[in-house]
Amino acid sequence: MRAIELIADVDSSRRLTVSVPASILPGKVRVIVLTPEQDEDETGRAWAKGLAHEWSEELSDVQQDIYTLDDGQSVHAAR
Repeated sequence: MRAIELIADVDSSRRLTVSVPASILPGKVRVIVLTPEQDEDETGRAWAKGLAHEWSEELSDVQQDIYTLDDGQSVHAAR
């Protein structure tokens, strides 16, 4: 069995709406619904805020600006 992750919406009538890629053939599928617990959301935000605070001084240092927009290759470029 192959797994793909899709983002879905649940409306006020508790109906699940999701768009699937064309590669998914019509038929029955198994759906697993993962919902964040409130603690997880708050912990994630606190972690991100703490990380941003810890790295803000280092990332604002001009000596860290070693790359430009002309460096590398676009992620959308043909390979």
